[in-house]
Amino acid sequence: MRGDSHTSVRRLLARGELVRLAYRLGRNGASGILTLTHGPVTARGEVFVLRRGAVVLPEGELARRTAAAKLVRLASLDDLRAVFEGGVAVSPPGAQPQLALATWARTLLEAQLDNSRAERLVRRLAGIRLSLRPELAPEPADEADRRMLAAMTQPRRLDQIWPLARTPRFRLLAFLHFLQAVDALDVEGVVAEQSAPIRAIDPSRVAAAKVLGVDDMHDPDAVKRAYRRLARAVHPDLQPHVDAIRKRALEQRFAEVTAAYDALR
Repeated sequence: MRGDSHTSVRRLLARGELVRLAYRLGRNGASGILTLTHGPVTARGEVFVLRRGAVVLPEGELARRTAAAKLVRLASLDDLRAVFEGGVAVSPPGAQPQLALATWARTLLEAQLDNSRAERLVRRLAGIRLSLRPELAPEPADEADRRMLAAMTQPRRLDQIWPLARTPRFRLLAFLHFLQAVDALDVEGVVAEQSAPIRAIDPSRVAAAKVLGVDDMHDPDAVKRAYRRLARAVHPDLQPHVDAIRKRALEQRFAEVTAAYDALR
């Protein structure tokens, strides 16, 4: 999804998934039109013009804050329909990209981390070797960012990353929380899950979690919610008016979603 491509995206997003999509659009410098709609198919959507990974806005700080607030509200919704038509975005004369989506996504995700979440993150990452996915790595904002990114150019455990990053613990954890949320981390090794025994990561369960779009494959409620949302969206019996080709695609997708749910139960 490069900025000079003519990529089209049509996706039904669960709560929070807009942030991940926005980060990728921003990280890849996408230009085009992003339309976000919630509610009936006939509902009027919010339209954002993107140029080189940023929302094009009228001049002024108020316009930037208003656009950011709209995105935050939309990110909190479930069953959000996102349509992105890539290409060269037309913007009003003199308008400038004032809301960088990658920066917006990072700021929002890092702000979510509080002390209790930070401790859960430490327990979740204990024993795991972490490394960056280069295609999703953020641009460093300062020297601390450069050190943290450099520390993850090869797989290392959290206790190995910290002394190399030379940054306050909470800032490092907030950075890792952001990277994990946008799928910019590769993990390998074993995971210590709270008080549970250390166990190896099952690649088939990881793949199933990605199909359902859940961050915590061991949370049965999250898995069930994700399955029910996707099942409603792709069940062929709920879309009786589609043509034969689309129906076969829905049947295949529904089978994939159901298999992923069975693998995580």
